[in-house]
Amino acid sequence: MKRTLAILLLAAGAGLAQKPAETPVTATPPPTTPPRQGASKTPLPPSVRNLKFPPLKPIPIPQVATFTLPNGMRLFLLEDHELPIINGTARIRTGNLFDPKDKVGLAAMTGTVMRTGGTHSQTGDQLDVALENVAATVESNIGETAGTVSFTALKEDADQVMAIFKDVLTAPEFREDKIELARTQMRSAISRRNDDAHGIEGREFANLVYGKDSPYGWEIEYATLDRIARADLQQFHSRYFFPKNAMLAVRGDFDTAQMKARIEKLFADWTAERPQVPAFPKVEAKPAPGVYLAAKKDVTQTFFAMGHLGGEIRDKDYAALEILSDILGGGFQSRLVQRVRTRMGNAYDISADWEADYDHPGLFEIGGSTKSFSTVETLKAVREEVDRVRTAEVSEAELETAKETALNSLVFAFDTKSKTLGRMLTYEYYGYPRDFIQQYQAALQAVTRADVLRAAKEHLKPEEFTIVAVGNPADFGQPLASLGGPVHNVDLTIAEPKQEAAQADPASLEKGKQILARAQQAAGGADKLAGVRDYVQTLELKVAPPAGALQVKQTNSWIEPNQLRQVSVMPIGTIALYTDGKSGWMVTPRGSGALGGPALTQASGDLFRVYFSMLLSDRIPGRKVNAVGENAVEITDGAGQEAQLIFDPATGLAKAVRYHAVNLAGPPMTVEQTFADYREIGGIKVPYKMGISQGGSPFGEITVSDWKLNAGLKPEELQKRP
Repeated sequence: MKRTLAILLLAAGAGLAQKPAETPVTATPPPTTPPRQGASKTPLPPSVRNLKFPPLKPIPIPQVATFTLPNGMRLFLLEDHELPIINGTARIRTGNLFDPKDKVGLAAMTGTVMRTGGTHSQTGDQLDVALENVAATVESNIGETAGTVSFTALKEDADQVMAIFKDVLTAPEFREDKIELARTQMRSAISRRNDDAHGIEGREFANLVYGKDSPYGWEIEYATLDRIARADLQQFHSRYFFPKNAMLAVRGDFDTAQMKARIEKLFADWTAERPQVPAFPKVEAKPAPGVYLAAKKDVTQTFFAMGHLGGEIRDKDYAALEILSDILGGGFQSRLVQRVRTRMGNAYDISADWEADYDHPGLFEIGGSTKSFSTVETLKAVREEVDRVRTAEVSEAELETAKETALNSLVFAFDTKSKTLGRMLTYEYYGYPRDFIQQYQAALQAVTRADVLRAAKEHLKPEEFTIVAVGNPADFGQPLASLGGPVHNVDLTIAEPKQEAAQADPASLEKGKQILARAQQAAGGADKLAGVRDYVQTLELKVAPPAGALQVKQTNSWIEPNQLRQVSVMPIGTIALYTDGKSGWMVTPRGSGALGGPALTQASGDLFRVYFSMLLSDRIPGRKVNAVGENAVEITDGAGQEAQLIFDPATGLAKAVRYHAVNLAGPPMTVEQTFADYREIGGIKVPYKMGISQGGSPFGEITVSDWKLNAGLKPEELQKRP
């Protein structure tokens, strides 16, 4: 940057040196005398404002071959021989709108783990290696109103990759370790969702307009994630992923007839039949007018959204509303940008969008950010511009500029065959005519100034505006109440999952024993579990970046009933400790001493939560096992230790343990440790992977490299200090 600036200065200086400093610089007038003999008579170029262009031609759409396979799946094929590549996308009629209210996040988790969890024949990690070796991809996802599974491959590897694609689509395994990984990642997203003020504004605006009691306004929460089990993912996939509910589009370097035959053969054994999928829930939102404040004290700007429910893309006034929103806030020439940014200097970005959706009403939203002090002033100016566009016709220049912008953007709708096929698939999926883009182009060309005014009067309803402001109210120049009406406070609290309380009555105690007995049987049987007298566990803990980003190698040695030794090798050195639950010692690089205080409390809790001890809690004197719902128990020992052990309803194996841990910086925090990747040792199933979260945020992942059961450990070996 400095070098560039120096060059510019030198160039400027050189130019000035050619003309005396005192010589005034004036514009050269146009010649008023005839050009001298022999001079060029080439006319000056016309002004760009006078250039004339022919009208836009209708958008051509390449022919897409369409078939229905014997199993009912619809197939769309488009040849593209430009590169030796083949791409495919399957679209399934499903979405997170079908999530049960108490398990919001189920569709998203299903879409993720379909791919990461692998298939019956290969794990997700094995698929990663196989696909990387041939520079291919297979991905899966489930959004609001569609599920997709896609692939990309070189032509020569297409058969191998399409086989993987088919397995991910039709036979995902949903392995437990990847379910827990997805759960941890989604919990992490929840924990961070209030970090970004712009994200808060968009989320809260949409949820308020659609209604928080509507599937369109539901949020994924810790509690809803915790209720999701492997069986739920399996059932969700089974319900919605069947041939007659699927559309497959393939583009690339192939012969259409040959590709049809390949796909028909590939999916010949996918013949699942299911009842027809119901329609997505209707939007039944009622206006939520008013001002809503989401207080966030760590920002110096206010992020805001203003608007109400919009419409669908198929609406008759969609073209006029697109032109309207562009004139109001579509670019540098728009009214909002000119007033709020250019003349008032209050905002860097501000826009207006009529965000229509294909199958349900979208949102009309005016959004942006402004200096905290000018929050109310900016919102009032926005409202005034909305009133103005509803009062008088826009100018002819505004109309023509907006129409040209919209029409010219259509050039990019079908500029590649990939977009062509994707758009055709979307039109087919949502029931739009194949020539919809041409219809839309004609509608844009026909929009008049009167149409824009009529659309503004009919569809923009300022009295129904929901206004969301995210910022620090202490810095507002005027109170939000000056906008009129009450100000509603938005609660940004992220609720921790509520642990269901155990009843602690005879019936609950008996049910708790039954739940635990099933878990014991699933793990290999109570007698085999009781036969474990000691173990040595070798593991590696990877602490997540927010918590420190380090790796710890740890060896845990245990002798029943209550002796535990932990040796942790860390970047700072080795830390060793021993406890019998009542006392102990710790050795660190800085010295050694008796184990006490929070360290003893934590070590005693680790001893209480030893895997084999928890599963045999009904046999340990002093412990009580109470049922918590249908698939969890609460274990207490009367000495202050307690934990909830949650089981997978499908397998009966322990899925997670949740407890409160010491927090030196404040009150005890909720810790959850998940269990996955069970393997059998001597007839007993033990977990080889664990995930740890603290306060809802990921803390780390544990990978066990070795379990040695009944290694013949002696107490003096554990008690001896290093």
